[in-house]
Amino acid sequence: MSELIRFLDLREQVISAAHIEQELPRAAMDLSTAIEVIRPLIERIRTTGASAIEEIASEIDGIDVSPIRVSEIELSTALAELDAELKASLEVAIERVKKVSIASKPQDFSTSLAVGANVSQRWQPIDSVGLYVPGGKAVYPSSVVMNVVPALVAGVKQIAIATPGQAAFGGRPHPTVLATAALLGVKDVYTIGGPAAVIAFAYGVPEIGLKPVQLVTGPGNVYVAAAKRLLRGVIAIDSEAGPTEIIIIADISANAAYVAADLISQAEHDEQAAAILVTDSSELIEKVRLQIELQVAKSANKSRILAALAGQQSALVLVSSLSDAVSVSNIYATEHLSIQTSQNAALAKDISNAGAIFLGSYSPVSLGDYLAGSNHVLPTGGQAKFGSGLGVHTFLRAQQVVEYSETGLSEVANNVVSIANSEGLEAHGEAIKIRFQ
Repeated sequence: MSELIRFLDLREQVISAAHIEQELPRAAMDLSTAIEVIRPLIERIRTTGASAIEEIASEIDGIDVSPIRVSEIELSTALAELDAELKASLEVAIERVKKVSIASKPQDFSTSLAVGANVSQRWQPIDSVGLYVPGGKAVYPSSVVMNVVPALVAGVKQIAIATPGQAAFGGRPHPTVLATAALLGVKDVYTIGGPAAVIAFAYGVPEIGLKPVQLVTGPGNVYVAAAKRLLRGVIAIDSEAGPTEIIIIADISANAAYVAADLISQAEHDEQAAAILVTDSSELIEKVRLQIELQVAKSANKSRILAALAGQQSALVLVSSLSDAVSVSNIYATEHLSIQTSQNAALAKDISNAGAIFLGSYSPVSLGDYLAGSNHVLPTGGQAKFGSGLGVHTFLRAQQVVEYSETGLSEVANNVVSIANSEGLEAHGEAIKIRFQ
């Protein structure tokens, strides 16, 4: 087998959680070291604000990010100079993500339990959010779209964006990111990168007009994840995002060139990206292996792709059946799951753990990264077992409203008193009885 990506034969083996964790380990992402780096930054930014942010940008990235707050002129200029074709494409992406966000918005409800006994639930938007848009190995206007659009649909009133300054642009954020923010009507944009952005969002930076926010969303590196973990509780977070992941479940009917291209597209993100094919066909594995060799040779980001494919986190996996492939996928709980078989819908029904599922040869994951209408901020690192991707629901809170009349309360008064007394909380019962004395 080629050294580009390892081969793993799981035929005749028991598919268990312990076995899959051993055979398909994710790239090492130890937050403990990063956390110790972040701890002193929290107090430094909290106490000295803008000056600390400027100093950190100079120390780590060698750039001058002053002024930290991006002016409206800078935003409007970036939008005016945005390539017309790219602008049109971003507008299509915005419209599609908006349409899905509106359709997926949770609905209020009200239920009557008896005469004069009503409970309703309403969804209230979070008051303020800080959206982080990374800018390390690539520029991500798509992340602006994926974070801002559902927040707007949810009705969030205060939206701020933080994004790193770029040496190539004199310490200013990438103009495409600024243009996308302007296209969406976001005016509060700050030149802050990495964990400093999360800290600034959590505590605010008064001298640049940045108020503390209640929720921080958006992907980032290990240091951004460490800052989110340390500050969770001061702020709410979407997730601790890790390296991107793709599992492709495929059979002999799959197009090997498509499968290889999809694996490569995710490996392109990061050296720690996981690219995994799980199939019951040794013939397909051989075809995909050859296609990987051909396609990687032509890739612009060849070194990054090769590092990701050669890592412990990537593999071409041979299993005895597609049922076993589903088991592997559910145990792994991948961020992106692509199913390219002759029985896509049937297999999808058995999938319980995945950030997003892409069905068929013409639903590539890269479509979801930009223009499918779905959101590309998804749970990584196995968090799909208990978490979901970013969406309008991320920016909403469920509030229950209880309204009982005297008649409605009288019907259950004795029941409330009975339960309260059983718990030794007699004052609870007295708060009921006093209304009928």
